[in-house]
Amino acid sequence: MAKVAGDELPGYTTRAAAPTAAGTSRTEHKCSLENAGKPWLLMFISSRSPSAASAPFFLEGDTVAGRVELNLDKAEGLKGISIAIQAGATSVGQEEKLFLDLNETLWPNSTDKPGKLAKGSWNFSFTLPTTVTPADPKGLNLPAPPSFSERASPAYIDYRLVTTIRRGTFKANQTLSQTLHYLPLTQPETPSPLRQVAYKEGSGLVGPEGDPDGWKVLEPVQMKGKLFDVREVMVESTLAIATPLAYSIGSPIPLILTLKSEDTQALDTLSNPTAIKLHLVRSMALGADAMEDRAERKSNTFFVTGVAQAYFWPSNEGAPEPGIRIMRGELEVKKALKPSFLFPRFSVRYTLDLLPFSAAGFVPAPGSDPSKSLLSEPVKITTKQIPGIVPRSYAPPGYEKPPENDYNSAVGYLENGNQRFYHHHGFA
Repeated sequence: MAKVAGDELPGYTTRAAAPTAAGTSRTEHKCSLENAGKPWLLMFISSRSPSAASAPFFLEGDTVAGRVELNLDKAEGLKGISIAIQAGATSVGQEEKLFLDLNETLWPNSTDKPGKLAKGSWNFSFTLPTTVTPADPKGLNLPAPPSFSERASPAYIDYRLVTTIRRGTFKANQTLSQTLHYLPLTQPETPSPLRQVAYKEGSGLVGPEGDPDGWKVLEPVQMKGKLFDVREVMVESTLAIATPLAYSIGSPIPLILTLKSEDTQALDTLSNPTAIKLHLVRSMALGADAMEDRAERKSNTFFVTGVAQAYFWPSNEGAPEPGIRIMRGELEVKKALKPSFLFPRFSVRYTLDLLPFSAAGFVPAPGSDPSKSLLSEPVKITTKQIPGIVPRSYAPPGYEKPPENDYNSAVGYLENGNQRFYHHHGFA
């Protein structure tokens, strides 16, 4: 099968993309098979991609349309010409499993006579389905997953457009294939009325006490240790995350972290923004139980990596209270992230993980595991924002984000080619 260059898919966002093809500017892509430097089979595809040099890009519900051209020097005996949209999931070392295969015969049709053919042009059009039925024993009908292609990934999801020239008995068929980039349209649920007002008017976000419907306040966690090698201290931290727990690509996740301690110096030390290690963590689950949330995870089918880190600043709301430090924060969901999805044998999930604090002068208590999360909260990443509601950043003017830490190094994951191996946590 001949493949054109450009299979390394770029990151796309939906910020400027409408949910349907109507009214959207289109880019024409061309790929071809050549003989002695002359194209003889060409495929033209119209897509949302900003550049013809990138892979054709489509959103959920889009129409994939274009034309196929045949340009042989002389007529040849052909059995038929067809085009198909195919999509499949592949794990490293295993055969691809197709979950989408839409076919259309271009030639011969009801008015054509089979036989020899030299030249021709045929239009094609497919509407991308919003759901698919994967080859799975449960016979599930599921939302079509996004394209997924990353270097050294243990699994891939590939969408492609394939033109096939059938030449008959004893002659090999020839195919021309073009990778497509597909993105489903998913969005969060509506935030609390008070948060909607804040986004629309540019006013400050009301905290959990004034807007209990707008936040999920997690159970407090404790950090014990020795401060400046002098005295034992304990700091209690409580994380509040803006709800609903789903966030669109390119938007900030509002956060509030409350620290409590009887030791003022310990509070000052651990409330330093550089001491707080809150990460957005992506997990990829492979295998028969990939869709099961509580399945036992094994190192050869479960792959974890940090994809973003939160940043914090001291809250200036209300009068300071003794023994308490309140930190406001955000985590930016990067535009290049893939959305959350559940699919047989390959699923992508996200969590917010708070790692142990790290600050000069503070040594965690003996027995503490610096790689083990203090807490982990599942969240979903979506591809589009709610119409009319645009989340905004509340970082102070001129605020400089601290450099992000390497999550994988912090928790002790080792990379080796296509595999990532657990070094901690006791995974089997």
